[in-house]
Amino acid sequence: MTSFDTLGLAEPVRLALGKAGYTAPTPIQAAAIPPAKEGRDLLGIAQTGTGKTAAFALPILDRIAREPAHRRKLSTRVLVLSPTRELATQIADSFRSYGSGLKLRIETVFGGVPIGRQVRMAEAGFDILVATPGRLLDLIDRGALLLDHVQILVLDEADQMLDLGFIHALKKLHGMLPRRRQSLFFSATMPPAIRDLAERFLRDPVEVAVAPAATTAERVAQRVTFVNQAEKQALLTLTLRDPAYAKTLVFTRTKHGADRVVRHLEGAGIRAAAIHGNKSQPQRERALDAFRKGQLQALVATDIAARGIDIDDVSHVINFELPNVPEQYVHRIGRTARAGRAGDALSFCAPDERAYLRDIEKLTRQKVEVSPLPANFIAEAARLPKAAPASAGRDARDRPEGSGKGGQTRSQGHPARAPGAADGARRFGAGRRRGGRGRGSSTRANAA
Repeated sequence: MTSFDTLGLAEPVRLALGKAGYTAPTPIQAAAIPPAKEGRDLLGIAQTGTGKTAAFALPILDRIAREPAHRRKLSTRVLVLSPTRELATQIADSFRSYGSGLKLRIETVFGGVPIGRQVRMAEAGFDILVATPGRLLDLIDRGALLLDHVQILVLDEADQMLDLGFIHALKKLHGMLPRRRQSLFFSATMPPAIRDLAERFLRDPVEVAVAPAATTAERVAQRVTFVNQAEKQALLTLTLRDPAYAKTLVFTRTKHGADRVVRHLEGAGIRAAAIHGNKSQPQRERALDAFRKGQLQALVATDIAARGIDIDDVSHVINFELPNVPEQYVHRIGRTARAGRAGDALSFCAPDERAYLRDIEKLTRQKVEVSPLPANFIAEAARLPKAAPASAGRDARDRPEGSGKGGQTRSQGHPARAPGAADGARRFGAGRRRGGRGRGSSTRANAA
């Protein structure tokens, strides 16, 4: 299949695609659009950036163009559920672009903004509504919106919705939807919890999948440093003192781990902020805006929060902790080397993360270059200031974000509580003496 013309899309949709410069469908679009046009339920497995928004938006707009219907008050014909405000906005913009030749009312509702305007907006009804589950339930509870006449339902980024704790909201919404409807379900990963949710929403679905990219971005230089968990914070602080790391995105597996990293960096005089599921929408937006403007050197994020990040000039990505789902590694390092620029991705790998590294190399079909610890690491780490310790109760609750909510975590792999830098340097020195002399033997000892 070489062009959108062969998909038989309605004329207004095809013309809008032509104006937008689209000529050939991506693999997920070529696989998903034909069965979706036929009215079949669909289970799509595809990573972000594969064109999956058009994979569901185009057949929906095709149906609306061929089967026009009057807009109903307090209702919507198409409901798209999105995990975040940022993604909801992007989806709605895509619908408006592809549906520019149709007179449609396409709106978004999400939290973090006053609900009054959204209540008034719902009075006239929608053709297409893109919503986050929590705010959608708020409108329903107020009697401002009914789901009785939904003809097409889309769940996008289903794995992220579960990780953010929307499982109960989704189950509640499922009971409010008409039994006779078309449902399109998309997820980047398909752990058992996601497949169980898909079975709840879908009837005899067609399953389409796009294999993850075999190789990561060609312009990203990838390196890994083997280091004990206790020394990671010192290594991160020293790394970020290099002026080349001007705008660095740092990834952790946990929310509280991200907060700990920020406390250490701020204590060392490095401007940083964290974004994760415990941050409010205004807090995340302020942090992103400050990072985008260069007011922060480092933005520390969990995988869930980072899906809304779209910043072209990220100089470096640092995996403070390796992801325990290898596809997330590809997502992470893809945040650099954008808009034709080169990028750099550095991973810190503790001994108990070696299995994660092997999974990543298997997925990407390439070995990650080993970068040894700096020759003066022990002495420099010992001079770093200590951060104020977090409460024991908060650290005890630390877990990969979303791991208790039916997410995609395969094993906990909890990071150890980071001690002061001097204590960490002493521990590292002991391991170094056991492994032999010199920088190379230090790396091998920690990698064992």
